[in-house]
Amino acid sequence: MVSRRSHQKSRTGCSQCKKRRIKCDELRPACSNCVKHSITCDFQTGSPSSASPAHPPKLLKQASSTKSPGSTRSSIRSRPVVSNGLDPGDLHMGDLEVLHQFVTSTCYTTSNRSESHELWRITVPKEGFHHDFLMRGILAIAALHLSHLRPDSAAEYQNIAHSHQDKALSTFQTAMTNMNEMNCHAFFALSSLIVVYAFASPRKPGTLAFTDDSQDSPGEASWLPLIRGVNSILQQVWPWVESGPLRGLLQPGVINTMDVRLPKAASHQLKELAGLCETATGGEEAVAAYRDAVKALQKCYAKIFTRASVECEIGTAFTWPVEVPDKFIQLLNARAPEALVILAHYCVVLHHLDDYWWMKGWAAHVMGNIYNELNASWREWIQWPQETIAQNERCLVWRPLSPDMIPPSHTPVSMNSL
Repeated sequence: MVSRRSHQKSRTGCSQCKKRRIKCDELRPACSNCVKHSITCDFQTGSPSSASPAHPPKLLKQASSTKSPGSTRSSIRSRPVVSNGLDPGDLHMGDLEVLHQFVTSTCYTTSNRSESHELWRITVPKEGFHHDFLMRGILAIAALHLSHLRPDSAAEYQNIAHSHQDKALSTFQTAMTNMNEMNCHAFFALSSLIVVYAFASPRKPGTLAFTDDSQDSPGEASWLPLIRGVNSILQQVWPWVESGPLRGLLQPGVINTMDVRLPKAASHQLKELAGLCETATGGEEAVAAYRDAVKALQKCYAKIFTRASVECEIGTAFTWPVEVPDKFIQLLNARAPEALVILAHYCVVLHHLDDYWWMKGWAAHVMGNIYNELNASWREWIQWPQETIAQNERCLVWRPLSPDMIPPSHTPVSMNSL
């Protein structure tokens, strides 16, 4: 009869080994058995069952002296080797999961241009490895994407997103005092992601999240001023960006919109808005602001309607917030009915972006807020955009450019990075 080999009992081993009734080698930060079976070890979490051991933790070198050469090699093979010397327990697996989400899925949802897809998938993350604020911005938007795709875990991913976004913005604001040729590409990329994040964040019912107003809930994105601010940053670094690695995110302005014939319904509404401007209250400055806003809206309608294949639909849609005068934004802040009516007609453009997960429902959300702000006498002015959105109609359908619409020289359009 073969006698059973004696061994020293382990009274300070991890709970996982105790449950499985096997000897724990007590290696830190995770014992070999837990590493081998890919389960969380008490030593990693610092649970009470593994605290205050009676004997000092055994190191790998110490343990190898009591094992056979074969068992030592098996133990070493079970642990991944990390180039910087960190134990795998120090890896932030949640962040790696979110980064994987960005490069395999989220990067394809920021644009409808294949050239932009590759830049967001490869070039932007590379920039993020050199600039902490950009990498955190990448992780933030990807975490929000996961919260959209996995509703059961939405709260968890939203917390991850908010944590990274807060840190990204803090570092971003500090670094803005020193924008230069080396970091401008990271500024440009994060500025674009900030806009996406603002739209992707959960919307709160009953709030006007489109103006810079203290009446909105604290922390809720005021997206019109935000888009204008991003464009302001882009203008500062434009010469560097248009010759740098992210220049493919920019689009040329390739269309003369003056003579574009819009669909009958859209054209009629623009004429009605032009007439509204002439009878608007608030003085000459307000009337001029309304006129400029309607002209910018007509241009935006035309760009969407005649969008060329080289243009990004998102960037084209966001030209209107950039081109309206500051006075118009002030009138929106004051809830001037004429300004709200014009904004309601811009919601028709936003509705064309409704297929993007981070824009889904935004046109209807803004339209609902506008409707609640207007009294009955003004609501008839927004009937057309309201019905267009409610019926899910894309009235500014795309059609190919005719040769006479393409000017010989291409003038860059500023806010078109997304």
